Amino acid sequence: MWTKLKWAIRLILLVVVGAFLHYTLPHRDVVRITGTYNRLTEVGANSIFYASPDSGSTTASVERRDIRFIEAVFPDGDVMVYRNEDTGWIWPPYFKYDSSNLQAEASNLVSPASAPQWVAVTHYGWRMPIFSIYPNAVKLRAVEGPDVRLIPWVNIVVLLMLGGLWLMLWRMWAQFKERMIEPAVDDLNNTLEAMDQQADAAREKARGFWSRLFGRK
Repeated sequence: MWTKLKWAIRLILLVVVGAFLHYTLPHRDVVRITGTYNRLTEVGANSIFYASPDSGSTTASVERRDIRFIEAVFPDGDVMVYRNEDTGWIWPPYFKYDSSNLQAEASNLVSPASAPQWVAVTHYGWRMPIFSIYPNAVKLRAVEGPDVRLIPWVNIVVLLMLGGLWLMLWRMWAQFKERMIEPAVDDLNNTLEAMDQQADAAREKARGFWSRLFGRK
């Protein structure tokens, strides 16, 4: 039972960490931009997926914001809508302050289906229509075509650093366990074993006393 509980906790932690990294790390989509617009948007229960109120482009009101959006189409015809908000110095650490310039770039890259201009959109976050959640675009770059190969160097570096950090922490924990916990457990086991031996000796002594008292052999 305890083993199953430990594996369940590990699985939950793995899912939480994986979801956090998937939301936070940058992704790049190759799309055709079809339009840009601003919209007064109500931000309520889903505010965790929007920029903080003090990130530059947001208004003083947390509930209603004038948010920039970028409409796009994938090569297979699926559509995508990105929001375009400053992140400032708040998490995630993209330090984005140029949402106005990015919106101008997006408007300049709008193209029709007859003469498509493919664009690599770097973004973070998820698109969940049911909750009105949009990924936040942080960078645009025109590319030659929809089949261009994009290597996620940032993700590779970040994951390697996290892997190295995890390995370092694991080694530190293993050394701490070997030097501190295991000797303490051994000492405790030795103490308990010595107490058991003393108890056995006391029982044998008491048994011998009563045997001599009543003349038993």
